[in-house]
Amino acid sequence: MLERIKDYLFKAWLIMSALIVVLVVVFLFGYICINGIGSIDKEFLLSEPKGIPIGIEGGIFPAIIGSLLLMLIACVFSSILAISTAIYVVFYCKSERIKSFIHLIIQCMSGVPSIVLGLFGYALLVLYLGFGRSLLSGGITLGIFIFPFIQIRVEKTLKEVDKSIITSSYALGVSEVYTLFKIILPICRADIISAITLAGGFAMGAASPIILTAAVMFAPVPESLFSPVMALPFHLYILTGEGISLEKAYGTALVLMLLLLVINIISIILNIKRKESR
Repeated sequence: MLERIKDYLFKAWLIMSALIVVLVVVFLFGYICINGIGSIDKEFLLSEPKGIPIGIEGGIFPAIIGSLLLMLIACVFSSILAISTAIYVVFYCKSERIKSFIHLIIQCMSGVPSIVLGLFGYALLVLYLGFGRSLLSGGITLGIFIFPFIQIRVEKTLKEVDKSIITSSYALGVSEVYTLFKIILPICRADIISAITLAGGFAMGAASPIILTAAVMFAPVPESLFSPVMALPFHLYILTGEGISLEKAYGTALVLMLLLLVINIISIILNIKRKESR
């Protein structure tokens, strides 16, 4: 009898926890939607910010494009490093000490505050390498920011590949490189793309790493990698922090949340397709 009561209480606690999370998310999204939907129109989405102070009128089109470009550069930069690191750790590194050291470094990187990464990017990329406050500096900084996120998930995915497939390939005389690129990576493709997509959404919503490396109050759509950019999270920070326009801030937040929602839906679809293929 006592065990049954404990089981019911545990299930009730799980259900209540799930409901609280869902209600908080629905309330947050609903509140921002109610307050920001009035600002969403064609001009707001497709025009540049205007007025004095800047942002009190006009739209956020350069910020939307800037956020997407920053996310793209961050995903490309971090995924190359993260996938390479994961492949080395899983298939080529034979020393447990080296593996432990790599994992320690990645864990430390994941715990570094985002504003510290922003200062690092400012010192290295903006000042030392001379990239200036630019799309490239911000994208690389965001790439460092999401590198642990991608690497940990890709490494876990590679470890879950059926070992019999790999050993069978080796037994047939197939080289390690061919096995990796023609068998292992295609099997893991959906999981890897899903991890990169989620990390891209994580990068798009980050403001601290780009405050000192890429973002400015006003800039047109960037024409090169060395152009400064506008970004949705930084624009939202300026609108609220400077008290410019709370209505435009809610609209900007709604657009950002919708973009992140689309990115997460894409990741979910990829996961569903991967499960169906298995």
